Amino acid sequence: MDTSSPAVFVNAELLRTYVGRKVRAVVQVIGFDGGVVTGKSVDDQQLIIKGSPPSVPVMNYIEVIGIADSNQSIRAELWTNFGSTFDTHSYNQLCLLANGEFKSLFL
Repeated sequence: MDTSSPAVFVNAELLRTYVGRKVRAVVQVIGFDGGVVTGKSVDDQQLIIKGSPPSVPVMNYIEVIGIADSNQSIRAELWTNFGSTFDTHSYNQLCLLANGEFKSLFL
């Protein structure tokens, strides 16, 4: 396991603090347009994921790991299809813990 460049757990609100850094996020796919996926983050905000997306049905959840391009977009390097059901509340809480008092455990 490579720990030299960890990806920070983020929701849309936290993404803006990590522009230019490696992040990981889960979004629900709401649309495709070429190499761009529009998704709903676990904190109910819209995110744009750029790259070469796998074939994933609309409304499925995907985890992306990549570089935060802006406060609303990620240039994805890895894509994982999590299927049609996912506990967004728990993942959002994980993002908050990983960026709060337990940050040292995650980075």
